[in-house]
Amino acid sequence: MSVLMIDSHIDIPWEEKTEEGLPCWQKRDQADIALREAERRFTIPKAEAGGLGAACLAAYTPQAALDDAGHEAAWRRAGAMLEAMEEMVALHVSGRAALCRTARDVRQAAEAGKVALVPVMENGYPLADDPARIGHLARRYGVRYMTLTHNGHNLLADSAVVRQGPEEAHGGLSALGREVIGEMNRHGVLVDVSHASRKTMMQAVETSTVPVFASHSCVRALCDHPRNLDDGQLDALKVSGGLIQITAMGPFLRRGGGGTLKDFVGHVLYVARRIGIEHVGISSDFDGGGGIEGWQDASETHHLLKALEQTGLDASEIRALCGGNMLRLLEKAEEKTLECQT
Repeated sequence: MSVLMIDSHIDIPWEEKTEEGLPCWQKRDQADIALREAERRFTIPKAEAGGLGAACLAAYTPQAALDDAGHEAAWRRAGAMLEAMEEMVALHVSGRAALCRTARDVRQAAEAGKVALVPVMENGYPLADDPARIGHLARRYGVRYMTLTHNGHNLLADSAVVRQGPEEAHGGLSALGREVIGEMNRHGVLVDVSHASRKTMMQAVETSTVPVFASHSCVRALCDHPRNLDDGQLDALKVSGGLIQITAMGPFLRRGGGGTLKDFVGHVLYVARRIGIEHVGISSDFDGGGGIEGWQDASETHHLLKALEQTGLDASEIRALCGGNMLRLLEKAEEKTLECQT
């Protein structure tokens, strides 16, 4: 079966914080993206070996202090990581991969036999209190989605996982967060509710004029973890036209960890049966903690396809959840951008 497999969330290796506890902005050499034998779980040769046709590469920023120093470091880090993606492709894999800004770009890269790479952002923290930064990220780097939060509240919204401080800071979205979502809608940047608190997620569904999605989360009914979405949230995603991209993170698949490819497929099927095959997709969170028995790195992506084929899903359903649904959502965001320009 010919399927365009799209992994909606992969990190790039990077030092997390400086000695001062600020997000690290010093560039990390990305030459190993071209190697088959590399410590990182996603490389272009591994993707080629596993039949992974496209990946969303995340410029991830760890949450730090909500002050000028923290916000400045976060903004510098985001720019450095997005620039590193550009340099990585140009210097090391120019004939084998392509940076893509649109769904059409992804399809064209796949048709040309290249791995499509879509730049995205994990954590809205680098925006500080400036919604206009969304436009810059979209125009300059082609960023196509952004998680509102990571592990910890920021100025935009409350997070599902709080390492320190109060359980809530805003009761969901802040007024600034709602303004940022409006900018995201205008510039074709999808609203990603992975890492967001339940209130934040539900309010984002109501606020966004484009369907929202969760780029790397699982089903709370099957694994009671705060990073997962409960049935009410899944139902809200269906109403909005959005997606949940089931992720290969063991503790999200099975309480206590140890999740396997069988568990992963079980989460996919749960979503498909509850809200429809058009509302579910796949992600690995490789190089960000992801990797499970049966899908340890990008070279094993064909194991996932085989497991899905054994479920009884037909070819059109498999093509939808493996990539078609994600492309449709990108196109929805692109259509909204065109509306805003007229």
